[in-house]
Amino acid sequence: MIDGFLALYIFMLAAFTGYEIIARVPVILHTPLMSGSNFVHGIVVVGAMVALGHAQTPPEQAIGFVGVLLGAGNAAGGYVVTERMLEMFKASKKKEGG
Repeated sequence: MIDGFLALYIFMLAAFTGYEIIARVPVILHTPLMSGSNFVHGIVVVGAMVALGHAQTPPEQAIGFVGVLLGAGNAAGGYVVTERMLEMFKASKKKEGG
């Protein structure tokens, strides 16, 4: 089992790596990466549901519930943002006779 300092180290390493990768992404690739990250958020929700299913004490259940809630909101919001971004690239329809 992972002790607290190792878990914190892994979390900090993942956060730093994620920041460095995302900061170097060209603007043109942002929309396709958003689509891929929405997939990852779905996996996070499934992981949070599994963690919630294994929770035994009320604090564990509360943390698991918040994890599921935030993960689901993040995934749903990501799809909304991606849809809005894709609408910007569609050809605009001009009004006829106007």
